[in-house]
Amino acid sequence: MDKIKMTTPIVEMDGDEMTRILWQYIKDELLLPFIDLKTDYYDLGLVKRNETDDKITTESAEATLKYGVAVKCATITPNAARMKEYDLKEMYRSPNGTIRAILDGTVFRTPIKVKGIDPCVKNWKKPITIARHAYGDVYKASEMVIPGPGIVELVYTDADGNVTKVPVHEFTSPGVVQGMHNLNRSIESFSRSCFNYAIDQKQDLWFATKDTISKKYDHTFKDIFAEIYEKEYRSKFEELGITYFYTLIDDAVARVMKAEGGFIWACKNYDGDVMSDMISSACGSLAMMTSVLVSPSGVYEYEAAHGTVQRHYYKYLAGEETSTNSVATIFAWTGALKKRGELDNIPELMSFAENLERACIDTIESGKMTKDLALITELENPTVLNSLDFIKAVRETLVAACQ
Repeated sequence: MDKIKMTTPIVEMDGDEMTRILWQYIKDELLLPFIDLKTDYYDLGLVKRNETDDKITTESAEATLKYGVAVKCATITPNAARMKEYDLKEMYRSPNGTIRAILDGTVFRTPIKVKGIDPCVKNWKKPITIARHAYGDVYKASEMVIPGPGIVELVYTDADGNVTKVPVHEFTSPGVVQGMHNLNRSIESFSRSCFNYAIDQKQDLWFATKDTISKKYDHTFKDIFAEIYEKEYRSKFEELGITYFYTLIDDAVARVMKAEGGFIWACKNYDGDVMSDMISSACGSLAMMTSVLVSPSGVYEYEAAHGTVQRHYYKYLAGEETSTNSVATIFAWTGALKKRGELDNIPELMSFAENLERACIDTIESGKMTKDLALITELENPTVLNSLDFIKAVRETLVAACQ
């Protein structure tokens, strides 16, 4: 059959290690045979980031602002061991953090449900979506190792030169200190993205912080959400019969464990990072969760919620067989293709992406899956496939469904 034509490119951000291998498998087996794929390609692998002093990461984010839709492979955020392994010039920041700061969006992560792999929390009947603020906090923090006795202060100098100081701690021995920040405009964007997404999905929205302890930082988040909800969204929520409520993060955790799901849980940056991993793991696998960054300006960046699968990559380099789950990476591509088709009015592209998602789920539900899922499925006698053979099995399911 003729390949589906595209009119506007998707920004393609390649990545690292095993997910980079899967990335090419997916393109070769599931995309290029069916689509005249147009992408604006950026190699965000650690080698290229080091060669460009990480400028390529910023360039990829700027291209996303231009074209409106991006798809990203998992990338390495280097630590001391990676510095040595890759002979890096410096310990570069998280590419995701850089991109999210430029796009100023909110990350929405939702488990991918399949029959035979039920959540560990038995009362979770519907997926829980995590809405993660994607700017600031610990990901943009400044840190210092304190060598010995001394005083640490927060110092603010306004435009007129007036200085305000707040004591942090008087050290009597070595320690560490960290300074975080956020911006009202980013919190406002975060809140609107959450409210709009809840309206789009017709789901209740929860928001949780720890304002009883963080009486200025977290309380600012709480106040901004409340003000914008009352002024702009209350009537829309009431018309749809959905609710918004705020609670403390520890109370939210207790409520979530007893809920049946089907709602959106908005979290600050670090909270969202942790809680999305918790929910994805409880629902089967880190590789079974969609992730999309939505900016208030209508820009979308799709990615897998997991890392680069380093252990499998080293096995791959040693010539050993791997069984790496590629579902979240496939769904990153399908999410981007659906959005590109929607924005460019190409229904064939949207339909193809939906069929590919269905093919992934049908393949797993037929008993063909990677090892991580075979270990937890309730299906009897599953067939464990290696990394490439699973993708080929998805292709067979896709082709059979389209005939």
